[in-house]
Amino acid sequence: MISGILKKVRENKPLIHHITNMVTVNDCANVTLAVGALPVMAHALEEVEDMVKAASCLVLNIGTLTKEQVDAMIKAGEKANQLGIPVVLDPVGAGATPLRTKSTWRILNEVKVSVIKGNSAEIGTLAGAGGEIKGVEAVKSSENLLPASKELAKRLNTVVVVSGATDIVTDGERIAFVNNGHYLMGTITGTGCMLSSVIGSFCGVEKDYFRAAVAALVVFGLSGELAAKKSNIYGPASFKINFFDELYNITEEKIIEGSKYKVE
Repeated sequence: MISGILKKVRENKPLIHHITNMVTVNDCANVTLAVGALPVMAHALEEVEDMVKAASCLVLNIGTLTKEQVDAMIKAGEKANQLGIPVVLDPVGAGATPLRTKSTWRILNEVKVSVIKGNSAEIGTLAGAGGEIKGVEAVKSSENLLPASKELAKRLNTVVVVSGATDIVTDGERIAFVNNGHYLMGTITGTGCMLSSVIGSFCGVEKDYFRAAVAALVVFGLSGELAAKKSNIYGPASFKINFFDELYNITEEKIIEGSKYKVE
C-alpha cells in the first residue's frame, strides 16, 4: 500500500539534496522536514558531488536558473547516476523561454532522470504535445497530453508526473490518476516546487519510482484538503500554515481513508 512509503520516510529520514530556486528554497526545506526527510540545499559546483554521496535523492529545480546552476545540476546528476541515487527534475517554466527549454533538455540529455514533474504546459512542451505557459503557470493544455506523456516516459525511461486538478503519473506502461488536492494550493507560491521535494523524499526510500510518485501526490494533495477545511474563511496565509501542520501530522489511517487515486 502507498501509505507504507510515508512510514519508511519517517523511519529512515533520507537526506534529500536540492539544487533549487531561490523563490521557494525555504519552503522546500520545510516541506521535506514536515514529511519526515532531511533537506540540504547545496548548489556550489565545488561541493555538489560530495553532498550527493551522502544523499538518498537529488532534486533539481530550474525555477531561477543560471548557466552556473545548470552546470552544478549536471555535475551532481552525473555523480548521482554513478552511485545509483534517484534524480527528480522539476522543469519550471519549460516552454516559456528558449533558455528554460534548452536547459531542461541539456539536463535530460546528460543525466538519467528518475522522475520528471511539471505542469501540463511544461510536460506538454517536453513531450511535443504543446501547451501554453505564462511565466511559470500553465494556462492551456494539449488534448494529446496523456498519450504524449506516456510516450515521453517510454522514450526517456523515466516516470512523468503532470500536476493539475487531476494529477497524472505514468512510467510509459502504468498510468495513475490522483484526485487529491484543493484549489487553495494554487493560491500560494511554491506548491509545485514543494511537491517535487515530497516526491524526492519518497523516491529516497522507494525504488519503484512510479509508486513513490503516486504516494507523494496522494499525501501532498490530501494534506491540502485537510488544511483547507481549517482555512477557507481566512485564505492563503492561514492555509499555508495549516498545510505544513497537516503534512507533518498526517497518518497512515488518514491516507487510507482519504486517498483518491486509480491505476490503469
